[in-house]
Amino acid sequence: MTPFASLMLPAQRTVVAPDGSDVRVLLGLPGGGMAHFALAPGQVAAAVTHRTVEEIWYVVSGRGEMWRRQGNLEERVDLMPGLCLTIPLGTHFQFRAAPDQGLAAVAVTLPPWPGEGEAVPVTGPWQATCAPA
Repeated sequence: MTPFASLMLPAQRTVVAPDGSDVRVLLGLPGGGMAHFALAPGQVAAAVTHRTVEEIWYVVSGRGEMWRRQGNLEERVDLMPGLCLTIPLGTHFQFRAAPDQGLAAVAVTLPPWPGEGEAVPVTGPWQATCAPA
């Protein structure tokens, strides 16, 4: 049996994501993990795809935009508080914060994030302004 756990959102970032966004690692279980992602106003994350994990995102504050592509299917979604979206395995994606306000989202990663080498750089629609980890 996995023991239960509790954790307050860390005050500072825990790590920098492979896409360059600030990450506050939250809790996880054997089947998945959770993290808080943030971009400052005007920041653009690097475009990536994942090798083995899928994600479900929920925007908690700010505004921005998410680009996703699966083969010939491509879309841009306005990010705003209350929006939930998925990043299925193999999806190319990139996100950015609005010029005048930061962006924050929580995401569940299924299975848990395996570590270095999981995110693979891809070509996205915008020039990244964040330094990838």
